[in-house]
Amino acid sequence: MIGAELKTDTYFIELEDTFGAHNYHPIPAVLERGEGIYLWDVEGKQYLDFLSAYSAVNQGHCHPRIIQALVQQASKLTLTSRAFHNNLLGEYEKYITNYFGFDKVLPMNTGVEGGETAIKLARRWGYTVKGIQENQAHIVFVEGNFWGRTMAAISSSNDPSSFAGFGPFMPGFSLVPYNNLKAIEDAFKANPNIAAFMFEPIQGEAGVVIPDAGYLTAVRELCTKYKVLMIADEVQTGLCRTGKMLACDHENVKPDILILGKALSGGTLPVSAVLSSNQIMLTIKPGEHGSTYGGNPLACAVAMEALQVLSDENLAENADAMGILFRERMTQLMQKTNLITSVRGKGLLNAIVVKPFGENKSAYDVCLMLKDNGLLAKQTHGDIIRFAPPLVITEEQIHQACDIIEKTILSIKA
Repeated sequence: MIGAELKTDTYFIELEDTFGAHNYHPIPAVLERGEGIYLWDVEGKQYLDFLSAYSAVNQGHCHPRIIQALVQQASKLTLTSRAFHNNLLGEYEKYITNYFGFDKVLPMNTGVEGGETAIKLARRWGYTVKGIQENQAHIVFVEGNFWGRTMAAISSSNDPSSFAGFGPFMPGFSLVPYNNLKAIEDAFKANPNIAAFMFEPIQGEAGVVIPDAGYLTAVRELCTKYKVLMIADEVQTGLCRTGKMLACDHENVKPDILILGKALSGGTLPVSAVLSSNQIMLTIKPGEHGSTYGGNPLACAVAMEALQVLSDENLAENADAMGILFRERMTQLMQKTNLITSVRGKGLLNAIVVKPFGENKSAYDVCLMLKDNGLLAKQTHGDIIRFAPPLVITEEQIHQACDIIEKTILSIKA
């Protein structure tokens, strides 16, 4: 091994390239430390984090209260499996169900596991409660959805980069256009075997696509009318990211099944949760679903503290106020350049659309320039840059970030 003083970012990137699978194309910043909204690379350069690990660190990097809960519990007990009880699982289950107003929670680890769990619950409910014939249960998704990379997740995707070359796919899924109520109702009318409609209240990976006002309310009404479970994937949009505790709260809508993840642990370890009613949750019996790590004591301790921080520090309110300020600055910037064609968002989940420039340059190249100027963000779908800083960000820091974005964009000759 070479000396520590020679371990530059290039060294670590080459290690990953040599020994790791090539299933990601990261921005070339090798990070080793984080605090609040800031990250530092191995060469000591400081960055403003405007991705938040895809909204997993809403509470900020290494929040001291969350880290304290992690360390204290890690020194006592981390894992028992669900073969035995532990002294924190019940406390956590009571805490999170009261927090969100549901009867029961099924704890898992990752967001995509939460999605898989929700689908299993919906299918079982479809058979035992709705009366769908065995193996005929159907789930409707929306185009542009993204909830992970498992076989079920890619079977519900219309993005070739997710599904191409990985078939055959899981049956019983279909797609309707996002933000299209008529398409939903047409699908519900055409197939009495639909058990659930699963969607993101705001589409994240698709580029922060926000539905029309009233969409969530109408989805709730349609699901109730046709006896279809409404599954809200709030893994990215939940936990104060959009200026409310849940994105569904913008229209005071309660789903039948709620999926949470990412910031549920404040970015410390994988923790996800599926919340629902007694009627739905109790259709699955002992031995029919589970996870070795789901509901482990360490995750329970961390999740309770992570949720308490969101409430104590009023992070939904801060996300709402700072998001308004950020979009005002981006709208002003759009008026100064023809490189930006759109600004959109809610709370601190925001995006700009960047048209191609130069010789085949795109939003990814803008992200490289932003990185050089001290701000980390990531493109999606080629021409969209998503901006999602930790929710602890201050007004001064918002302006600091917007100054960097403006400097970067205005330096480009479109």
